[in-house]
Amino acid sequence: WRDDIKIDQEAVASYVGGEFAPNGGAHSGRDWGAFDIQKEVIDLCPTRCMKYEGGKLAIHTKECTRCMHCINVMPSALHIGDDRGCSMLVGAKAPILDGAQMGSLLVPFVKVEEPYTEIKEVIESIWNWWVEEGKNRERLGELIKRQGFQKLLEVTNIGPVAQHVLEPGQTPYIFWKEDEVPGGWDRDITEFREIHQR
Repeated sequence: WRDDIKIDQEAVASYVGGEFAPNGGAHSGRDWGAFDIQKEVIDLCPTRCMKYEGGKLAIHTKECTRCMHCINVMPSALHIGDDRGCSMLVGAKAPILDGAQMGSLLVPFVKVEEPYTEIKEVIESIWNWWVEEGKNRERLGELIKRQGFQKLLEVTNIGPVAQHVLEPGQTPYIFWKEDEVPGGWDRDITEFREIHQR
């Protein structure tokens, strides 16, 4: 979903008051004490986009990464939004030595509506690239690793977004081409020295 998480404030109060069991009652086998929304929901939000003040829960949607922890803890109080679609991940694999690896996020959000044109265009462009560039017995994840995620973005005509970065500051996926740099690679050293004095 793309819009705000739907919040039922009365149900939130019921969780805080102990009327509803958190986590759908999954941890009811032992006495864990009273439900603490600050400790069990707010403090465990990875982006700290939530706050509980004056008996009201608020979520700053722009900061939310949709991890769904809060929804899992309080399923009767929180529901996903109405603007729904899908995310597209590519290149998942399960190598013998490394174990199962999740795919890389390619399309953060796309509406799922007939005739599914946007989804088909992405898939067909990936198929064409894989058929032309893939080696014998090479899977898509290996092709992406060999040629780079930037090449995949070029092939699918998808612009880079922050969600494509797995770990900030490591392995940049965007490299400038000569025609994208004003003046190209060749620079006049005297002009450079005028701007950057020693």
